Amino acid sequence: MDNSLQIVLLCALMALLPLLIQGSRQNIRCGACRALVDEMEWAISQIDPKKMIQTGSFRINPDGSQSVRETPFARSESHLLEVMEEVCEQMKDYGEGVDPTINGKTYVRHTPRDGKAMDLSDVAFDSSVSSSLKFACESIVEQHEDELIEFFAHETHNVKDKLCSERTDLCDHALQIGHDEL
Repeated sequence: MDNSLQIVLLCALMALLPLLIQGSRQNIRCGACRALVDEMEWAISQIDPKKMIQTGSFRINPDGSQSVRETPFARSESHLLEVMEEVCEQMKDYGEGVDPTINGKTYVRHTPRDGKAMDLSDVAFDSSVSSSLKFACESIVEQHEDELIEFFAHETHNVKDKLCSERTDLCDHALQIGHDEL
């Protein structure tokens, strides 16, 4: 190859590199968001639905009443904040796989919660992937804390797409991803 062709190819590669890095970063942030939603939904499901917590104002009104109400503990702000403090530690249980339907990376939980065997033939176990997911998860929790509390306190259906795509734009390709990816 002559030098001018090599320079042109090198310039083209350098021009495309930021796009490739941005796509990879968006993919890991999307995967972290979807894993975060799965982990939070699982943590919420582990709480007894009959367990309640008193919320509202504990001040006594002029008429002698209080504005206290009982809400389910599982979706209370205090429980959600508690879950959000620890949820990113669960990213160590995820590995990277390839989804043939979208021809891209996907992040899969490789540690079963129920002890049943899982097919992990297409999942790569890499500590750098887990640490990248954990870092992305922590930044999502920090940047979108209010949205997370709002969605998990009220929403129960299709939270992954609503939160990760529509509200935060972390997954602009979510329409191509199956709902049971993680």
